[in-house]
Amino acid sequence: MDGDEESFEEVEIPPYTGTLPVSSFGEIWAYLLSGREGTLNNAYPVSDVGYFGAEIDSYGKLTGVPNRRNIARYTGRVHMVVACNSRSLTHFVLAEGSALRRELVDDLLLAAKPYDGLQIDFELIPARDGETFRSFLAELKNGLEGRMLTVALPARNRTIQNDVYDYAKIRPLVDRILVMAYDEHWSSSAPGPIASMRWCRAVAAYAFDVVGPEKLIMGLPFYGRAWGDTNPSRAYMFSGIERIKRENNVSEVHRSDGIPTFTYEIPVSVTVFYEDDFSLSVRMEMYRSMDIRAIGFWCLGQESPAVWNILELN
Repeated sequence: MDGDEESFEEVEIPPYTGTLPVSSFGEIWAYLLSGREGTLNNAYPVSDVGYFGAEIDSYGKLTGVPNRRNIARYTGRVHMVVACNSRSLTHFVLAEGSALRRELVDDLLLAAKPYDGLQIDFELIPARDGETFRSFLAELKNGLEGRMLTVALPARNRTIQNDVYDYAKIRPLVDRILVMAYDEHWSSSAPGPIASMRWCRAVAAYAFDVVGPEKLIMGLPFYGRAWGDTNPSRAYMFSGIERIKRENNVSEVHRSDGIPTFTYEIPVSVTVFYEDDFSLSVRMEMYRSMDIRAIGFWCLGQESPAVWNILELN
């Protein structure tokens, strides 16, 4: 992630006494996955739902739009979330003046009509496409005719030169910016917290200064990750296979349709980092003390149920 982790200030962690404070925010957002509507409970203090599932297919077309009627019982605001997670596809659908972009904008505006807003979650925008991304957002905002436009952006703790996700340039174009303050450590990184307290405070402080409290939503993770110290899943040369056999004392090689195969067992040490009601409470209270007014969770169904006992809308 951006910045020098060693420069982050320590966060004082209160002792766990068995009783946690109730954290109060003006807006509490939560992502809901299409097909998992049962994870949304009307009793939850959730002001906004990001209904997740729409995406851009291989031909640049909008697909997988959830039906808002599936959560008609929910009385808060619902935002259609659209994702595009291909760098090359994102480049082509953003190209100004292209028929592909015109069709996509029209399709997005039409699909978003039953919703209170539209959220753009494009996480692999090529480095040279920052200006076209911003013009895309401006075009959508104009077409939404008063409904909310929000954007999910990766975490930053400092200004990066020529950043595609430049908070300051994107801020005037949207109603809210959700900062994805998670995946500080990820599946292929070294083991570590999904979102350490020190890192989150640095991200929140930067976002607060640049985005401002009126438009900022700080994202929090509900999920955890596990890392093993050994992962043998890869392709091997013949010499590598022979080395594995020697190192693991493989004595029996069988053949399947004439092809050699063997099995061996090795011990694996697994490290797990996850979130519970205490870690979420510490993070939420830290944000609240920084005058952050809105938070958002990824995602419903992954949480400790106890978290809903320590949240309220103000």
